[in-house]
Amino acid sequence: MPDQGKTFKYKLDFYYQSTLIYLVTLILYGVIRGSLVEKKFSYMLDDPLMYVIVFFVLMSGVALLLNYARNRRLIITQDAIIFKHHWGERVIRLSEIEWLHIGREPRVQTSGRFQVIMIKLKGRRRLFRIRVGRYERERELVHEMNRIASNVPMRKHRRWNRPKFTDR
Repeated sequence: MPDQGKTFKYKLDFYYQSTLIYLVTLILYGVIRGSLVEKKFSYMLDDPLMYVIVFFVLMSGVALLLNYARNRRLIITQDAIIFKHHWGERVIRLSEIEWLHIGREPRVQTSGRFQVIMIKLKGRRRLFRIRVGRYERERELVHEMNRIASNVPMRKHRRWNRPKFTDR
């Protein structure tokens, strides 16, 4: 039987929370607007703000259902990294990796030392980015990626040749 590796499931917490917050907002707005202000719930159907809130509830619910159905996971084996979802998978062999970088994204302001893992493949311009906070068991994922990083080349940092400015 081949080595199945370690599986890290994609977190759906954000989608659950946003759907719940929009739903609570819809209920609270309906109760406040319908019972306290208008004294009738029939006026709520003419309220454009109610349509906007319903739109947000529906969109967040659809996003939650699509991500749940997609069932994304990251599988790390001895010789490959597998991005798997319900309809397919993408296998990256360690021999295909040109370099790997474990670090932070400068534009993302979240806590945590390791926020992103960037993988550059040979013969491909675009990078694969694994945002660690989006997967369950973050520490174990970073540990596994450090194990892989010991077997592949690390990213070479660019050295910018900045011109020296002098006061004249």
